[in-house]
Amino acid sequence: MSAAGYWVELYQSEQRLGGAFFLTRRYVVTALHCLSSLTSPDGRLDVVLTDGSKLAGHVCRRDEDADLALIVIDAAYEVRLPIPRAGVAHRGDDWHSPYRPEATEPALGGKVDGGTAGYPCEGGAVIEALQLTVDQHTGDYSGYSGGPVITGIPDEHESVLVGILLEQVPDRTAAGRAANVLFAATIGEVVRRFDQFHVENLIDVLHPEGSAKGGESTSTAAVESSFDRVREWAERGLLDSSQVSELNFIIAKSAVERHLRGDGR
Repeated sequence: MSAAGYWVELYQSEQRLGGAFFLTRRYVVTALHCLSSLTSPDGRLDVVLTDGSKLAGHVCRRDEDADLALIVIDAAYEVRLPIPRAGVAHRGDDWHSPYRPEATEPALGGKVDGGTAGYPCEGGAVIEALQLTVDQHTGDYSGYSGGPVITGIPDEHESVLVGILLEQVPDRTAAGRAANVLFAATIGEVVRRFDQFHVENLIDVLHPEGSAKGGESTSTAAVESSFDRVREWAERGLLDSSQVSELNFIIAKSAVERHLRGDGR
């Protein structure tokens, strides 16, 4: 699985539902309206990776007001995908989305029109969102919802995950046509909406890739890396001071417990 991307497609049997992406190695985020045709009573579906492999999961939370849904991967599967770090977008940033609904469709990208702002989404809630201009004038952006929004130019530097595509703006001069403006919920909005991402669960995404294998990555260097990650999140405005204190306490406590067990983890 390590060669697959963190963005995925959701299926029920052979029916494609929409796009989504891993926010951690256990939880997948999508736009709730992508699941409108999901008929399984228990919310079960297939999560299809970019390499074609399938993971079983189910919808564990729905936020109708914000048009967001959270999917949990079944415990039988071990996911070791590289997850990009989360961050905050700013006015004028380049953005792109690696997810596209079909191989023949263009990958979207453009500029962030402004910083985060309140946006009344179709679900009824006022969410923290990004307004995005799209360089690809396709006239209709349906099918891209649920995909990740990444800042920066592809392949030029480390990806920073800043949002999830939700809605397109209708063209005011052509009925039935979409303008080249999209709205995306920020990652901060997603984290606040689902308690699965509250402090006690964020520890899952702190450890660097391969931290369960032993060696230097599970020693003091790994603990210091976790502290660095928390500090980075705080500087980007993703965590408040109380969250920083609690996460740092959990990191230190976890390190002490591993040392006392003598397993080096």
